[in-house]
Amino acid sequence: MSKIAVVPGSFDPITNGHIDIIERASKVFPEVRVAVMNNSAKRSLFTVEEREELIRSVTSKFPNVIVESSSGLLIDYARSVGASVIVRGLRAISDFEYEMQITSMNRMLDENIETFFVMTKNQYSFLSSSIVKEVAKYNGDISALVPPQVEIALKEKFEK
Repeated sequence: MSKIAVVPGSFDPITNGHIDIIERASKVFPEVRVAVMNNSAKRSLFTVEEREELIRSVTSKFPNVIVESSSGLLIDYARSVGASVIVRGLRAISDFEYEMQITSMNRMLDENIETFFVMTKNQYSFLSSSIVKEVAKYNGDISALVPPQVEIALKEKFEK
């Protein structure tokens, strides 16, 4: 069994909650692939390339983390990199319902790839990229929610 884990998401932008999940996965698995997924249901603020660059800059301290992107199915990406595990963060009961559906579909597509759920730390239980963008749009203080380089990138986006 491969020890490669995939942490997928749209990461638009990456938050301290995402980083917490990535860091914790990096302590358990010898290789963690952060997969920037193109979510067709969401309108992104940052391009895929910008998101990848931001994620690389904030995860560079984790030597076993690789950042890539994919526009297809997550399960196809996981197979293509030889992953045996998908790691997903859970904030609340509402996340569980959605994640259960996705996990069930992924298991149907490939029963050899497991999904591990990691409960977020309490201080991030409310945190989402959407909330961060909304607060940043109106010049609210997001310094406790995202790394400094993400805060700067958000300010630059909303100054345009």
